[in-house]
Amino acid sequence: MHSTSMLSALVAITIFPFSTSAGPMWIPNWYHPNLDGSVSSTNNIVGRDAKAGITAAQLLQIAPKSSTCDGFPECRNADQVYVNINRAFETYKITSPGEMAALISLQAFESAEFKYNKNHFPGRPGQGTAAMLMPNFIAKYAASIPALGDKASGLAPDALLLLVNQWDVYNFGSAAWFLTTQCSPDVRTGLQTGGQAGWERYISSCVGTTVTPDRAAYWTKAVAALGVVGVGPSG
Repeated sequence: MHSTSMLSALVAITIFPFSTSAGPMWIPNWYHPNLDGSVSSTNNIVGRDAKAGITAAQLLQIAPKSSTCDGFPECRNADQVYVNINRAFETYKITSPGEMAALISLQAFESAEFKYNKNHFPGRPGQGTAAMLMPNFIAKYAASIPALGDKASGLAPDALLLLVNQWDVYNFGSAAWFLTTQCSPDVRTGLQTGGQAGWERYISSCVGTTVTPDRAAYWTKAVAALGVVGVGPSG
């Protein structure tokens, strides 16, 4: 992942709607590819609730600016985000509230509360999704999704990211994929039981970036919103 947060650069960013010769970035809502490669008619924007996970109200406690998307074409609001994060929890079998809090806070921070799905500052080609995965991880992630199949083969970094981001379920599934496939078991254990020390190890040794007060603030809000027991700033 090894991403650079965009929060410090938001004032300087000007966003334009995306389009390609192949069509619009966001496909019709009635077509819903699942992370396991199957397809259902469930709307992937408002979708179905997962059996467990986060609610829209809880997400707003963590990322209050996600209540609206005015002026941000890449944005998804809380009602659109939480169902797809919950789908990722189901697919990648994320059941620990500590892991959930880490993943939600990571995406809220990296995407500026779900306003962006690609890196705009410094504008690194191919870096994106809500978790701001680096291009090499986007390639691995795309290759892991059966529904993408040969479509992902041979694409340039920006084109590959565009393909992945066409579906909200993939955009918001990247953080859970990264945790379960790229982080060591002891990092996951630390998130489940290690309090702030475990979360800091996840950020520094797996995500590969620096723990900052702004980043920690999102994690603290996520822990509180989810009511995580035994995992928190003093845990």
